[in-house]
Amino acid sequence: MISFDYVPVDDLRAASAAGAHAHTRFIAGGTTLVDLMRLGVERPTTVIDLNVLARKDASLTAVSDLPDGRLRLGALAHMSDVAWDRRVRDRYALVSEALLLAASGQVRNMATIGGNVLQRTRCPYFRDVTQACNKRVPGSGCGAIAGRNREQAILGTSEQCIATHPSDLAVALAALDAHVHVRGTSGERVIPFTRLHVVPDAHPDRETVLRPGDVITAIDLPSGIPARSTYLKVRDRASFAFALASAAVALDVSGGTIRAARVALGGVGTKPWRSPEAERALVGKAANDAAFHAAAEAALAEARPHRDNAFKVELAKRTLVRALTEVSA
Repeated sequence: MISFDYVPVDDLRAASAAGAHAHTRFIAGGTTLVDLMRLGVERPTTVIDLNVLARKDASLTAVSDLPDGRLRLGALAHMSDVAWDRRVRDRYALVSEALLLAASGQVRNMATIGGNVLQRTRCPYFRDVTQACNKRVPGSGCGAIAGRNREQAILGTSEQCIATHPSDLAVALAALDAHVHVRGTSGERVIPFTRLHVVPDAHPDRETVLRPGDVITAIDLPSGIPARSTYLKVRDRASFAFALASAAVALDVSGGTIRAARVALGGVGTKPWRSPEAERALVGKAANDAAFHAAAEAALAEARPHRDNAFKVELAKRTLVRALTEVSA
């Protein structure tokens, strides 16, 4: 059994200060951290519970309209509450769909928005402490590169790591240009969502730009996004399975011509994978099959598949084409 100190907090400043210490982890829904602690992957000496803070500050669990038309998601709001919120469903369909296609109903009732976008990879080599994993133990090697790598990434990989980012919601937020509000030991700051996660490069143990003690407090969804959007997820089974490939897309089509496009891919990248290449291939073109296929080719042009996951290149292309076709119908 892992021995650790359990510390509930009711103040953001205190939470940041306590979280800045080494081997400390925050917990809210616990659907990722508790799992990894049971496996021995995470071995914190202190666990800081944010749930008392959530009960004290309602904004952390609320979905709130902002004066400029944006929508703010409290970081401690549960996935199920956000997914079924009428404003999210009507204005940001891809967010609602991404949430509803993630995990099971029981998990969605517990898991929080902030925790979801920070969840760690499902790579079996990361989750098995007997295997080599540079993400878990820097310098130990990557068992997935030469091992079983069917579920691993084909975009944003390095010689150190090919682990896939697991979050569905994060893919939708990347497509939307959402912004993340963070409270840390040096105060508050706002991070564009596409800059929150980092590719592994030589340091696969670094997954985000967050610093010790940083707490995500809210995520803002922008106003003025294309009205037509969707999140399409392809997986091995119909429920409670992670994406082999997914696509979050939003299109503004006028007179048959694409005026604006947002495209992000999941299940294939080491981070939520926004594709400006696909967007450039779409804007100004007729909303037809030829344009959608050209966008798919552009999105996967830099793919680097391995032995077991080469099928993901074609699967991701077809997933994106289908999502674009559906949203433009």
